[in-house]
Amino acid sequence: MKHILILLATLIIPLSAMSKKVDINITDDWEYNASSEVLNSRNLSSNNGKVNLNSNLNFNMIAPAPKTFSKKLGLAVGGAKDTNNFWENIKNGYLPKISSITYEGEFYQHYFDTGLGEKECKYLFCPSYSTAKRINIFTKEEDYFLSVGLNSNIDEKNFKRKKLNLVVVLDISGSMGASFNSYYYDRFGKKIKNKEKETKTKIEIATESIVAMLSHLRDDDRLGIVLFDDKAYRAKPLRALRFSNIKAIKEHILALKERGGTNWSAGYKEALELFKSIESNSSEYENRIIFLTDAMPNTGELKKDRLFGLAKRASENGIHTTFIGIGVDFNNDLVEYVSKTRGANYFSVHSSSEFKKLLNREFDYMVTPLVYDLVLKLDSKEYQIDAVYGSPEANLATGEIMKVNTLFPSSTEANRTKGGIILLKLKKIKDGDGKITLNVSYKDINNKSYSNSQNVKFKNKKEYYDNLGIRKAILISDYVTIMKNWLIDTRALCNDSVNWVMDDTIAVMKRCMIFPPKRPLYPTVKTWERKSCPLQVSKGYQEIFRIFRNHFKKEMEILKDDSLNLELKVLDRLLEEQPVDIKNKKVKKDDWEFVE
Repeated sequence: MKHILILLATLIIPLSAMSKKVDINITDDWEYNASSEVLNSRNLSSNNGKVNLNSNLNFNMIAPAPKTFSKKLGLAVGGAKDTNNFWENIKNGYLPKISSITYEGEFYQHYFDTGLGEKECKYLFCPSYSTAKRINIFTKEEDYFLSVGLNSNIDEKNFKRKKLNLVVVLDISGSMGASFNSYYYDRFGKKIKNKEKETKTKIEIATESIVAMLSHLRDDDRLGIVLFDDKAYRAKPLRALRFSNIKAIKEHILALKERGGTNWSAGYKEALELFKSIESNSSEYENRIIFLTDAMPNTGELKKDRLFGLAKRASENGIHTTFIGIGVDFNNDLVEYVSKTRGANYFSVHSSSEFKKLLNREFDYMVTPLVYDLVLKLDSKEYQIDAVYGSPEANLATGEIMKVNTLFPSSTEANRTKGGIILLKLKKIKDGDGKITLNVSYKDINNKSYSNSQNVKFKNKKEYYDNLGIRKAILISDYVTIMKNWLIDTRALCNDSVNWVMDDTIAVMKRCMIFPPKRPLYPTVKTWERKSCPLQVSKGYQEIFRIFRNHFKKEMEILKDDSLNLELKVLDRLLEEQPVDIKNKKVKKDDWEFVE
């Protein structure tokens, strides 16, 4: 009996000590109290939100390559990572915003043969080039295309993201209590109630998404949480997860309720404050803010001391931002601004289950920018860049230069890369030997510069595609171009500003394939986008969609790619829409004369 008691004592004492250790180190460090009026909002105008972080970054997230074969990761452009809101608006009978469908967002829904072939990529970034020529089905002109494949030498098995300093910023304003289908915005920005049956609220979707995100964090990651309505609240300090009671934190998050107004800037400034509590020169950590909101920020948020201006300056100081729109379309200016901010990306969420699937596949990728300041210079006497599809910096392209702000790692399957392509349309300006020299330069996360130079040449054929990757990229680019031009024209119709023929198929054909930023009307769209417009298709666009739908179906069969079914579904839905009779529509003149 004595021996048994001694044995039990030897077991109980260590267990008791372990229990005490857990109680001391792991705490419920949640600080937000909904009933408290003590607010944590701060004014950071004195230092403009600047935080000195990651001054000496080391590219140490990739382990040495093993001797055995491993699948390589590819790369994809930052900025918009989906086109979910485009389809959601069409399904619900509303005209989408032009910014809800982007070339890079659409590309990221698909996998592409990058044209690398059997070549081996030995560097962080290896561009591969493919060419194609085709006769345009609408203009009947000869089109020249060049694709840039985004390849990397990173082994998927050995990819390991850096530790994270992650601050989640969540909008808890009153509108988050609505369901996705419970309201829309009228022309004055006023919320109009829908009569559709309500499902989960936006705050439920957001909090469930955050809880799903926590399962992808490691013990040595640091997590902080900020909440905001018309003011900001520090809900959880930025500290290592191993010191936090994660079960309790998840329960606190899921219990959050909506309240108050919306102050995006206060929320972002409070997030920057949290970064000041940690070591400022750690090279082990990636610093990121994940900002979730359902509201529609206006262009005033681009100012230096407002949300997107703060994010721009934070990126220059090593803090990058992921914006997640909870069932909302940011307007065109804001999407472009976010997309051009170093290390930034943008997602839209309509379902916590879908977002959970996304996180399971690529959380580590979405928080790990790898390549910065990519510049491609085209050296040719015969060709110049006419349009760029798949880069947020497309409107900054000149005849010789294409720019891309940030590349993130991207998954591969069957030698294809998710979103791993940028497409250039070239304009032939004179005849010659056909030689094109492509010079690429970029920087890694240590700010070290690299360069690459390759020559390409178009084949002496009337119509050809180097591979299925460039063929698919051309098809998807055509789809986005047509949709954007339809939205430009139809938003003009919705705003009573129709000054051209919408019913004549020939007239529509002449402009449906124009690169949208080159449309004279393009800058005007932003002034119309707060108005909710019903889904409309003119007779002219109905015929365009019919012609393109037939072409799209044939190309799908050649590509043998079922991933294009959603785009086909969109075309079918638009063809079901009763055409608007423009001739009999009473057009009211917009007689507003003030120009800001």
